[in-house]
Amino acid sequence: MKILKCPLNGPRNITEFVWGGEMKPMPDPATATDAEWTEYLFLEENLAGEITEWWLHAPTNFWFVARRNTITDEIIETMTYDAFLARQQAASTATAPDEAEPAARPVTGGADTGATST
Repeated sequence: MKILKCPLNGPRNITEFVWGGEMKPMPDPATATDAEWTEYLFLEENLAGEITEWWLHAPTNFWFVARRNTITDEIIETMTYDAFLARQQAASTATAPDEAEPAARPVTGGADTGATST
């Protein structure tokens, strides 16, 4: 049985969760073309290695962020969206603007982020 740690509900059987797709920046609704919306909604990068994804704990309808290795299918960590945003903010203030991490990839480490490791 595979266990996934929900940041709200703790360790649960993987059957309680629904994969929500890779995290990626949403196009600007006011200026996005049909092609940009199609890419955002239906296409995934499908990278081999560590990626950041949306997951849903279906019984509680709680959405959260997980980092997963697509080669080994190991869940590296899970965190609330607020914790993910806090990491992005910390990363953007710690690096120069031209060296900032992409919005869809969290920075590892840090205390009191709400993140859990598996």
